[in-house]
Amino acid sequence: MKTRIATLFFSLISVALIQAQDTISLAGEWDFSTSGTGLTSVPSTRQTSITSKGQSDERSYDGTAVKFGDTIILPASMPERDKGNEVTAETQWVGSLYDSSYYFNPYMKKYRERGNVKFPFFLTPNRHYVGKAWYRRQVDIPKTWKGRHITLLLERPHITTTVWVNGIRVGSEESLSVPHSYDLTGCLKTGSNEICIEVDNDPDKVGVGQDSHSVTDQTQGDWNGIVGKMELVSEPAVFIEHIDVFPNIQSHCAGVELRIGQKSRNNHAYRTLRLEAELFNSDKIQRIDTLIRITAQQTKSDSTGTYIFATLHGLSELWDEYSPALYRLKATFANGATKSTTFGMREITIDGRHILVNGKRVMLRGTVENCCFPNTGYPPTEKAEWERVFRICKRYGLNHVRFHSYCPPEAAFDAADIVGIYLQPEGPSWPNHGVSLGRGEKIDTYLMDETKRMTETYGNHPSFTMLCAGNEPRGNWVKWVSDFVDYWKQTDSRRIYTGASVGGGWQWQPHNQYHVKAGARGLDWGRQPQSMDDFTPGITSFYDKATRTTYTINEPFVTHECGQWCAFPDFEETRQYTGVNQPKNFEIFSDILADHDMSDMARKFLMSSGKLQTLCYKYEIERIHRTPDYAGYQLLSLNDYSGQGTALVGVLNVFFREKGYCNASDFTEFCSDLVPLAKFPKFTFKNTESATIGIAISNYTGQEIAGKVAHFLITHEDGRIERQGVVGGGKDIAVGYNDYGEIPLPLSSIQKAEKMTLTVTVEGHHNHWDFWVYPDEQTDNVSADGILITDSLDDKALKLLEAGGKVLIVSPGKITYGKDIVQHYLPVFWNTSWFKMRPPHTTGAYIDRQHPVFRDFPTDDFSNLNWWELLHNAQVIQLTDFPKGFHPIVQSIDTWFISRKVGMLIEANVLNGKVVMTSMDITNHLDQRVVARQLRRSILNYMKSDDFRPAFTVEPRRINDLFEKIAPPVDMFTNDSPDELKPKIN
Repeated sequence: MKTRIATLFFSLISVALIQAQDTISLAGEWDFSTSGTGLTSVPSTRQTSITSKGQSDERSYDGTAVKFGDTIILPASMPERDKGNEVTAETQWVGSLYDSSYYFNPYMKKYRERGNVKFPFFLTPNRHYVGKAWYRRQVDIPKTWKGRHITLLLERPHITTTVWVNGIRVGSEESLSVPHSYDLTGCLKTGSNEICIEVDNDPDKVGVGQDSHSVTDQTQGDWNGIVGKMELVSEPAVFIEHIDVFPNIQSHCAGVELRIGQKSRNNHAYRTLRLEAELFNSDKIQRIDTLIRITAQQTKSDSTGTYIFATLHGLSELWDEYSPALYRLKATFANGATKSTTFGMREITIDGRHILVNGKRVMLRGTVENCCFPNTGYPPTEKAEWERVFRICKRYGLNHVRFHSYCPPEAAFDAADIVGIYLQPEGPSWPNHGVSLGRGEKIDTYLMDETKRMTETYGNHPSFTMLCAGNEPRGNWVKWVSDFVDYWKQTDSRRIYTGASVGGGWQWQPHNQYHVKAGARGLDWGRQPQSMDDFTPGITSFYDKATRTTYTINEPFVTHECGQWCAFPDFEETRQYTGVNQPKNFEIFSDILADHDMSDMARKFLMSSGKLQTLCYKYEIERIHRTPDYAGYQLLSLNDYSGQGTALVGVLNVFFREKGYCNASDFTEFCSDLVPLAKFPKFTFKNTESATIGIAISNYTGQEIAGKVAHFLITHEDGRIERQGVVGGGKDIAVGYNDYGEIPLPLSSIQKAEKMTLTVTVEGHHNHWDFWVYPDEQTDNVSADGILITDSLDDKALKLLEAGGKVLIVSPGKITYGKDIVQHYLPVFWNTSWFKMRPPHTTGAYIDRQHPVFRDFPTDDFSNLNWWELLHNAQVIQLTDFPKGFHPIVQSIDTWFISRKVGMLIEANVLNGKVVMTSMDITNHLDQRVVARQLRRSILNYMKSDDFRPAFTVEPRRINDLFEKIAPPVDMFTNDSPDELKPKIN
């Protein structure tokens, strides 16, 4: 009896709670089906009995017969619940493939077999499904909701939804960027109701293009499902449909615009308005509570609705990256209708080529967020995960994130508001691959409508500082984006606008408020590396080939997708994939490495390539900071990109976790609001030379720094101090770029080859640069007695080896086996698969620095700047046929899609003698090439020492093969290439 009473008591409590609440969560179990077939003869109002969970049950929705025989827990994607089709080699992916080798290459046959399908170009999902799916459940509506306005909110469905209530169609939504919202007022009855949602993830329905990060399998994947909030919301019949807040930082006030939703003629409901604003994330306490009696002058009605206008005064705290002060605004009518929003007192404006936040000049230091979230396959709808990502970005010196061809959920804006990050969401389209702008396709209207939805939904967030239509368009796109920018400039001044984020080959966009464009990026290191140049020409003028017009750039220039320097895969990362997408691509790359006898080199390749990658980011970012009036940069990217052939371009992995070769302290030396800069004319010197190193400071802290000096320290590799002092003489450091003084660099005291380091510190910010000093001695001072120096394994060399002699083979330009592998000093750009084996093919080199051959040649275990003279455009030697376990002393790191064993310095026992062979030029112009001269010296000294004991024996024919054998060409099995390489001109 007691149990029955207790059960009845708790049931009554539950009913009371439901009746009192304004929200009903729809999370939980839903009936599920993908079995719909077109049956136009069945009326859409047909009713059938509701069966038990999971039992077969047929319904019809707009003539489509749907058989429900399964269930699913929502919110979720289909892959999260293991729903959909098995992934096979025949799976029709959403995304471009510019390398068809997977389908034809005999090596890949084992990865095309059922049960072992592994795809090399992006992560492999556990399930794949494109089409319609139906989700159905019963929901009880309390009596207290009668006569109220009721909304169905689906935070992030993917992609198009259609809703039926009790068998009657309510409507459809197709946004990729904002919640789908349905007015169910009058559709629901008190008690039990059936809600059915059809979700169609066919991307052609919205027409954004198959590589848009909002839909493509290259990134989040083209999943079907509903994630985030799923709820019914009850409000009074007269309700607040939307709030816009327009800050005015000069007057410490904000305009408030409310749009009234009205399911009743009761105008008395909004005769009074209470506005409560509270500063909620600051040490300061500020509350504003205003009761406003609404007058006719504060009300406006038109075809879009009824609006009320009011003003909040006394808003004193500003929002920016340093102090992200936030206000929470609650608006309440007399009838109890209420709505809340968050806003910040922030203003972003343009002053010539500068971007100002609250009147202070900023440099955008950004990364591109590509919607790569492997474990879920969709962007997070929880603020905590976005806070984690943005706080990592801040720790790495960034203050800005661009979202490539997609817009994140509101949780991202909430988190960016809290952390202090400037966001550039984009319309969810890459209107280049499969679609185009300005040619009357659906994307023309969809993209404008979508950005309107984005600004209405997220427009109050102070982090929403910039808006872009999308990425790299084609078609008659210049006029389209010009109209886009003009519209938004006139419509909403809370942010700044650019038409499209584009590469260097795209046309000029003359209406932009700021430009996100390539063309002024990269490193000009086809010549000897230096840190003197900047990007001034590229950000001050642009020649448009299509219009044959040279444009003077008077607007802020933000570099588009700079970096894209690759590192070798981190195979230990695979343990972090615990969700719907698996790194089968990494498994293929690991297999390839093992098949080429190099599994033991994986970690070394990662670390050496990663250190070179970090070096490239350092010098490219510093080049930007050396450029006066550069408005900022958007890296591609701080973390890896998991698609488009697998683009391992991040110093962090796809999960924003460290790989082991670069941390936040390393990165913020050159990526920060205050960066010391050193202007080296070169990085390798003779000790008879002297140099003067210019010191500069890039200051984007928002304020002038008065009366400071820069401290410098020059150290030897063992830590000994060579020189130290100060530079700058206490000069003020203005906002922007500052030349700050010079450091004389006499080198005569350095008597042996050494790596040196210059460190400069200003205001607690330090940066460092390695440079090398070599003794100015002639090579003939090093005796080659007893060593034959030759360019091939000729008869003379063979006779000497038969007699137990020593041979040094120096063969630059003479190697045939490996000739097809192009090596530059700089590493692979993006990856070789996506760009059809476009050179270079290597990601630096692993150098066995502990080898005694380097006793007289200071080196790191990666190709630091001193190696440029030796590695840039140098031939590599392909060592495929050498003995198992054989590794070169200097080993080039081949593209991970092929991982050929290649090198530039090897040693071996041959016949009865010993050989050192190099494809690096250590013979020519040694009076000018001091690094080559020193390596030659070190090699000869090693060969004359007792340490010269090669571990492997190689037959002479293997060495001769290097001069005769030709590797088969790499067949990509397609003639296509990415559209980025061939932009379409109007």
